[in-house]
Amino acid sequence: MYPDAPRAGALLEVRDIRQSYADHEVVKGLSFSLNKGQIGCLLGPSGCGKTTVLRCIAGFEPLHQGEIWLNRQLVSDAGCLLPPEKRRIGMVFQDYALFPHLSIAANIGFGLHRLSASLRHRRVDVLLQAVGLAGLGENFPHELSGGQQQRVALARALAPEPDLLLLDEPFSNLDVDLRERLSLEVRAIIKSTDTTAVIVTHDQHEAFAIADEIGVMHEGEIRQWDSAYNLYHRPASRFVADFIGQGVFLPAKVLNGRQVKIELGVLNGEIPQACDIGCDVCGKDCRMDILLRPDDIVHDDSSGLRAEVLHKAFRGAEILYTLKLESGRKVLALVPSHHDHAIGEHIGIRLDVDHVVAFPPREEAATTAA
Repeated sequence: MYPDAPRAGALLEVRDIRQSYADHEVVKGLSFSLNKGQIGCLLGPSGCGKTTVLRCIAGFEPLHQGEIWLNRQLVSDAGCLLPPEKRRIGMVFQDYALFPHLSIAANIGFGLHRLSASLRHRRVDVLLQAVGLAGLGENFPHELSGGQQQRVALARALAPEPDLLLLDEPFSNLDVDLRERLSLEVRAIIKSTDTTAVIVTHDQHEAFAIADEIGVMHEGEIRQWDSAYNLYHRPASRFVADFIGQGVFLPAKVLNGRQVKIELGVLNGEIPQACDIGCDVCGKDCRMDILLRPDDIVHDDSSGLRAEVLHKAFRGAEILYTLKLESGRKVLALVPSHHDHAIGEHIGIRLDVDHVVAFPPREEAATTAA
């Protein structure tokens, strides 16, 4: 059913895997691959199956169907399960799982017992330097901050030089500001060691900060495997469009394959699915829903289009405004924070849309799915 070997260049290849608990299928025919040195992310809401996929890759769960190849070796299929300790995989857990009675240096060197004392000491020193904890090797975990403990856990996972690094919600115990900063630091560390990694998270900001490729998961499936840019600007489905970023849908009339009309004006660009739905040319009065992101609406005092400020959220350099249009529909706009408008004030706006993101109207999409 499957080729004998993974595609050229793939360090990890997950092929059409399925996993169930009792009668409940948690993972449903999921596939993706990573080249050496790439960082991939499984992103999705709680219960979508992302941690189960990670456990299957690690060898903690058997497969009911499909294959997992690691470094050109078949490590899992329906009749094969290579034990976790033979997979050359490093793990970073949500709670770090550090040994409280061991020093930081001893924690990092825990998996290096096959090395001589001098080589082990040298490897630990290199990793302490790499994760920014040089000079803290004799400290104990309780003497470090949460972010420092996270780096110790990362260094311990990297110490044996694994082929693959798996990170399960590694930043969930940290505050929001530290989470984003540490995400960037962890990415830099992983990249500096040329390690291939898979991270699981429900936080899209973490995913965007750390990953090269992101798989948006829903109900045991990857709905789109892509770059952060494409997930935001070119979502493949309405679920991905709703899940990634912020935005609202406005009804639109299809004029032709490259134009749709919304109440704020005519949008030009390649209209996805226009040929399937039709347009005025076919006489069907075809309709679509257009996704508008906050960066698609520009504040412009000289514009004749006006909208009422309903809500505002101050974000430092920017304010996220919720605006009410003449029809009563709402849109979002990101505006530089020196434009501080009062609730109830009417402000000028204009469209600045680079990517037209269009889907069938929700009622039609639901009918088609049924």
